Amino acid sequence: MNLHMKNFLKLKYKIGDRVLEFMDAAERDVADQFKYYDEVREYNQAKVLSAFQAERISDSHFTNSTGYGYGDIGRDALDKVYARIFNCESALVRPHFVNGTHAIGAALFGNLRPGDTMLSICGKPYDTLHNIIGISGKENIGSLKEYGINYKQIDLIDGDFNFDEIKIELTEDKTIKLVHIQRSTGYGWRKSLRISAIEKIISFVKSIRNDVICFVDNCYGEFVEVKEPTEVGADLVCGSLIKNIGGGIAPTGGYIAGKSVYVEQASYRLTIPGIGGECGSTFGVMRLLFQGLFLAPHTSIEAVKGAVLCARIMELAGFEVLPGYNDIRTDIIQAIKFNDKDKLIKFCKGIQKGSPIDSFVECEPWDMPGYNDQVIMAAGAFVQGASIELSADAPIRPPYIAYLQGGLTLDHVKIGVMIALNNII
Repeated sequence: MNLHMKNFLKLKYKIGDRVLEFMDAAERDVADQFKYYDEVREYNQAKVLSAFQAERISDSHFTNSTGYGYGDIGRDALDKVYARIFNCESALVRPHFVNGTHAIGAALFGNLRPGDTMLSICGKPYDTLHNIIGISGKENIGSLKEYGINYKQIDLIDGDFNFDEIKIELTEDKTIKLVHIQRSTGYGWRKSLRISAIEKIISFVKSIRNDVICFVDNCYGEFVEVKEPTEVGADLVCGSLIKNIGGGIAPTGGYIAGKSVYVEQASYRLTIPGIGGECGSTFGVMRLLFQGLFLAPHTSIEAVKGAVLCARIMELAGFEVLPGYNDIRTDIIQAIKFNDKDKLIKFCKGIQKGSPIDSFVECEPWDMPGYNDQVIMAAGAFVQGASIELSADAPIRPPYIAYLQGGLTLDHVKIGVMIALNNII
């Protein structure tokens, strides 16, 4: 960092010399990691470009349908582009999904029936899925549980799958119809699952029960590696358009991709049986969805680089982080353990201060819908709640871990993290 920049940061943001020294050291340390992720970005950009060209995308696909949305060529073409990128049979990409949890819920409800069992093999899923499954401890109205769909869970062992227990469950319980694999950590303290690990466990599951649906929650993981879960055997994947794959441009939405039969079943829960993905006007957002997808390989790696840099500077400042700065990543999330409620809150407030939108407000812990603990969320984003933009959130519970993600540009992540760290030390 040059002297001109340092003086600007001191003047405008009151960044202290100690934080600036940490950042100088961190930037030197992460150079090799950045080279690796640049190669991932380049490959995925070529893959996306090829998919656009193969489907002959033109400005005629930037449609503005209304009403039923019959014959929306932009909507239907975007599905095909996604299917090519994910190297799978079918995809359902819609602005009507309100978030990734909605897409996951449609996939689960669409493919599970009363008497079936869902088996989570990564431990307890992300908090917002608890109400869908019916394990929230609340009334569970409309949950899988209320519909007579069972749930079982096998915890990871030191971050790896419990292969012995999985084999026992799949062999003995013939009601298991779907295995749930969560690529990212959620509000946990473990490394995210690399594509190679997902490939290994899917192969293992299929060797025991080929009839079981292997479902992957792909949120935060798109374009961080050169393959997606559907390219290594996943039957169904889901994600959010205001995370990686929307490129920071998509204003809302989610996607489901995989085998045609399972995607179609899920579409009946987005709309209704008999209509599925054939209806749904797109309100003029198609250009944004296409353009966001095209930018996504670049934007996702900017966020990954920001996470790597954050990991290193926080390590140098004495905090425990996961993953470490030199760990190979499979998502954009950086966990920082504070073991201190006040420091956690100050860090998140610092990220808010470093945001382009609502930098003048202070985020506070609150009872957020879908969560069982109070949650603090720093999210000064152009798109509300977009976690491909620089943001940080945390459940207010020991050991007080903040989860930083996103960043449309590495430069912004760098500045935001310095402001947040400065807010603590």
